[in-house]
Order: sequence, then C-alpha cells, then structure tokens
Amino acid sequence: MYAAPPIVSTQVFAAVPQEFQIKGRSNEWLEARQHGTLASFLEGPSFDVEGNLYCTDIPYGRIFKVSPTGSFELVTEYDGEPNGLKINKEGRIFIADQKRGLLTLDPGDSKPRPYIERLNMERLKGPNDLVFSRNGDLYFTDQAQTGLQDPTGRVWRVCADGRVDLLLDNVPSPNGIVLNLNETILYVAVTRANAIWRVPLNSKNGLINKVGLFIQLSGGGGPDGLALDEQGNLAIAHAGLGAVWLFSPIGEPLCRINSCTSGRMITNLAYGGPENKSLYMTESSSGSILVADMQVAGKKMYSHM
Repeated sequence: MYAAPPIVSTQVFAAVPQEFQIKGRSNEWLEARQHGTLASFLEGPSFDVEGNLYCTDIPYGRIFKVSPTGSFELVTEYDGEPNGLKINKEGRIFIADQKRGLLTLDPGDSKPRPYIERLNMERLKGPNDLVFSRNGDLYFTDQAQTGLQDPTGRVWRVCADGRVDLLLDNVPSPNGIVLNLNETILYVAVTRANAIWRVPLNSKNGLINKVGLFIQLSGGGGPDGLALDEQGNLAIAHAGLGAVWLFSPIGEPLCRINSCTSGRMITNLAYGGPENKSLYMTESSSGSILVADMQVAGKKMYSHM
C-alpha cells in the first residue's frame, strides 16, 4: 500500500550495569512468556522534570532512575510486576503493575503503595500501561493474559474528580495507550491483534463511540508502547520486530527506527533530551535503552505541564 519508509538509526544510551543484572534466576512471569532467564526486562520509560529517565524491570519488581548521563540508580525493589510508568505534576510516580494493580510511589518513599486494586468490587486483570490527560484524568490498559482467545482486556479512565469509567472491555490484549493532541481520540495498542485501535472520546461526556482500526501491523509480536510528538505523529514500539514505526495522524508511515542491538524487543518509548527531540526506547532483551534523533519534538508529558 505504501513504499517502505526511510530508516532512522539508533544508538545505545545506557544499559543495565553488571551490579543490577540478575542472572540464573527464573520466575512465573518469565516462564509464562517463555523468556528464559533474563538479567532484566526493561519497560515503562518516563522522564521527570530534571531530565532523569525512570523505567521498570518487570520480572524482578524494580524501578530504576537513569541520569541524563546514563547512570543507573535503583529506586525501589518490591514484590510486584511493574510495567508502564508515568509521573504527575507533583513528581508522584504511577505504576501499572500486572500483579498488584495500580500503584503510586511518592518522592522519598522506599516502596510503592496501592492506588487501585479493585474496581466495581472485582480485581483488575493486570494493568499494563497508562497515560494522563491535561486535566489529570488517568487512562490505563488492563491486559493480563487476554488475546484473540480471550478478548476481554479492558481500558479504564480514573477521572481527576475520582469517578471511574470502564471504556472498553472487549480488547484482545490492550497495551500501550496515548491521547491525540486535542485529546479527542485515544490510541490503544492491541498487541495480540497486531493493531492500533482508534477510540473517539465524546467531547460532552468523555464516553466512547465508533471505535475503529487505525493501523494494522504485521509480523513481530505486536505493538507495545506508544508515544506522540508535537505534530500528532504516533510512534509505535513493535515488540519482536526490533523496530519503532512512526505514523502520521492519518496513518501514513513516516519512518522506521531500527534497533542497533541484536535484540528485537523494543517495548516502550518516551521523548526527552535536548528540545525533547530524542526518542528513548527500552530494548528489553538486551537490557538497553536506545535513543534516536527525531525531527519533531515529542508531545509534552503531563509531568512537564
């Protein structure tokens, strides 16, 4: 349908140092995903206002802070499976934890605290990723083991006033999630369907209508994390393919960003760096954070508004 888009190269910004690599240990999370015994599995990159990059290590329940020079610092280690991570305006960290629900970590705390464990008197399936709107509403995906065999993944909204809305409950593996520039559309990465769903939000009540297929991908393991730039272009981490795709707001491919490592598990994305024109990517199989120079700056994150 389209010609192959231009290729953008990456370089390694940082890698998990030896002192934080866990070797020879497996657990339920790794075994369920047939990942063997990895030394780490990075996810959930997000920047604070000082330019530090926070990321999660799912199987070992760890959160790292990576300095602008690439130095790793262990922020916390706990009994959980932290995946997506976002920071609010006050510097409070919100964590989508597949094992324990939505958690928060306040500056200076040593362990995350429960934020949402149950909704409508039932436990969450297994949160995966999250995003804040400008007014403080929090959207998150509730994925767990859903897929084509069990299309019951959910998308929730926790409003700034405390109201909770179930927006979708029929998604085969909802994963990455972002809002478009004017926050009238929610993009959801549907991993097992290898697709990006377009979820229009009603301007009057915020409810949804006419959910559609925005982009159909192929190959790899499916789309994972998402990020948006200032022109509304959508960056998609294609896990299992070792690449990130950049699509225009009308779904035209603009470029392909390839991993400079041998790993093929680019899992999530965040814009940062000088002028916010660097795209940082967690390459989970190698324990690396990659970076690519982009022409357009990323959309400002909620923590920076």
